[in-house]
Amino acid sequence: MRWWDIEPVMELEQKLFPEDAWSRGMYWSELADTHAHGTRHYTVATTGDGAIAGYAGLMAVGAESDVQTIAVAEQWQGRGLGAVLLTDLIQESRRRGCTELLLEVRVDNFRAQRLYERYGFAPVGIRRGYYQPAGVDALVMRLDHSTTNNTEEDHG
Repeated sequence: MRWWDIEPVMELEQKLFPEDAWSRGMYWSELADTHAHGTRHYTVATTGDGAIAGYAGLMAVGAESDVQTIAVAEQWQGRGLGAVLLTDLIQESRRRGCTELLLEVRVDNFRAQRLYERYGFAPVGIRRGYYQPAGVDALVMRLDHSTTNNTEEDHG
């Protein structure tokens, strides 16, 4: 992801997460730390005509990493794009030498939970009222890199 992707990402962000969408400033701040020694990694998936079909971001500090965001446009959902984006984040987490990858997912987003479970993520807790303003709880999930070797090839 580059600075010129922020506007199309924002359009998708508003459609997918109308109640708790990130701001432009948040994306600018995240991208500012994607340099060679930075703690962030962001990627976009594009269609043949260059439109953004999905995006994902990772924060990696020391041995820990965290999925900051992952999103797929509605017309591209169910086609494996979420798996491709997740694979990219898992590989980048490992490349940076992290031993674990954490994420939060809405407790009512069963489709995403199933995807994460396929890649070896396991529930480790609940964050009450995490998603605002609705106050929906988040399921915290963890992937232990030392005991798993999940890649795109493993899951097709």
